[in-house]
This record gives sequence, C-alpha cells and structure tokens, in this order.
Amino acid sequence: MPGRILQAGIVQADALEVKHVAIGDEQVVAGQASATAGYRELGTLGDAEIGVWEMSRGAMQDIEADEYFVVLAGCATVQILETEGFGAQELVLVPGSVVRLHAGMRTRWIVTETLRKIYITL
Repeated sequence: MPGRILQAGIVQADALEVKHVAIGDEQVVAGQASATAGYRELGTLGDAEIGVWEMSRGAMQDIEADEYFVVLAGCATVQILETEGFGAQELVLVPGSVVRLHAGMRTRWIVTETLRKIYITL
C-alpha cells in the first residue's frame, strides 16, 4: 500500500478577501473614528491558529491574546496601555513589522492606512 502523498499549499495573503464587520461597542475609542475589522483563518499548526486579519482606518481598543504577527500592508500605531504588569509602549507598524503581543495586554489601535497582517495566536 503506497504512503500518503502530502502537498504544499499556497495563499496570496495580500489579495485574500477579508470581510469586515463594525467593531463592538466595547472596542470603541471615545473621540476617535470607529473602524471595521475582519479575519480569515488559514489553518492551525499544533495549538496555534494562523490567519489574516485586517482593520480599516480608524481606532479601536482590545485585550490581546498571545500572538505573533507580521504586517503585510498599511500603517498604524498600537498603544500598549500600562496595566496588569505591562508597561506602556507605543509601536509604529509598517509593512514588514514583526510584533509579539502577550495575553491580557490592553491595546489601542490607531490605523491611518488599512492594516493587514498575518497572525499566529498561541
């Protein structure tokens, strides 16, 4: 009986359709334009989820999961708020930025050019 043949897969992450929805009320940043966001899961590797996430121009706040991501397109600033043992930081994101976020970080995302990233959540 022949063995199973595995094949590689390819996805054009920069051209993949990602449907956006309005951010939830709990994510609205007072005084800032609200954004839309969406994602497409690509698959898993062990316990990690891998996908494409995109956010329109505007702002939102969030509580993060354990995540690594690589920015494919767009520009944004992510403010990490000082809380629960995390120090305040400000990250400027441009294509090629590689970022590590930790579970429980409270963040504020301010996107000036639609942001698209490949993420791996742990």
